[in-house]
Amino acid sequence: MPFDPPRSLSPSKVSSFRSCPLAFRFTAIERLPDPATEATVKGTLVHTALEGLFWNHPQGRRSPAAAAAELAAAWDQLQDDADFRSLELGPEGAEAMRADAAQLVANYFAVEDPDEITPVGVELTLDAQVGGVRLRGILDRLDRTPDGELVVVDYKTGRAPSPNYEQARLAGVQLYALLCQEVLGQRPAQVRLLHLKEPTVIAAEPTEQVLRGQRTKTLAVWDAIERACRSEDFRPKTGPLCNWCAFQAFCPAYGGDPDEAAAVLGGGVSAA
Repeated sequence: MPFDPPRSLSPSKVSSFRSCPLAFRFTAIERLPDPATEATVKGTLVHTALEGLFWNHPQGRRSPAAAAAELAAAWDQLQDDADFRSLELGPEGAEAMRADAAQLVANYFAVEDPDEITPVGVELTLDAQVGGVRLRGILDRLDRTPDGELVVVDYKTGRAPSPNYEQARLAGVQLYALLCQEVLGQRPAQVRLLHLKEPTVIAAEPTEQVLRGQRTKTLAVWDAIERACRSEDFRPKTGPLCNWCAFQAFCPAYGGDPDEAAAVLGGGVSAA
């Protein structure tokens, strides 16, 4: 029988469908478990520390020491986290993750001064109906400048993309800008990707033309998802990232059967 489409789209779901419709089916439609990785757990750890830096420390007190203290608290909480425990890192592996996260948090101070930031929201959820599609996103941070402009900020803990792939990385955060315009009635003046590994910043201005394009592309993705659900046709898209895909064993491009995935991994219900 045809699949039920997800009840909402997020920047990550849009990116997932564009990258590989079959992987999207597994995670967003059938909600099969996607095992945690060191990269995802470390990313969550760093995000939690930076979130605490802004939640728990006023302007003038957002120092590297304060950020280190937030990371230490987040690390303590992580010890009981199911995803972290599933990695089975051992003492040396766990210490390597903690040290890498500490370096990423320290690198944050090379890309901006948090004492000069006035956040409107941290881990801010925005939800809007756009062209009949429910769009939902969680912003790492939304700032307001002294001029009253909005700035969308997204933290990245992986490697910064090459110049040829910068626009692709900006697509998700541009969708956050569209959500800001729809929900708050104000188009952000800038979107900023803070890549902490290098560290470096990729910034862009979400013009009215850019946001119209994002709206059109997002609705086109939604139409494609609905067609795929009706026809039960989610085709795989192969590439270098296939080597890290948790569902490769069930991919027909590698001799697998997609319909066996739910039986083996355990399916959920339609995604919210």
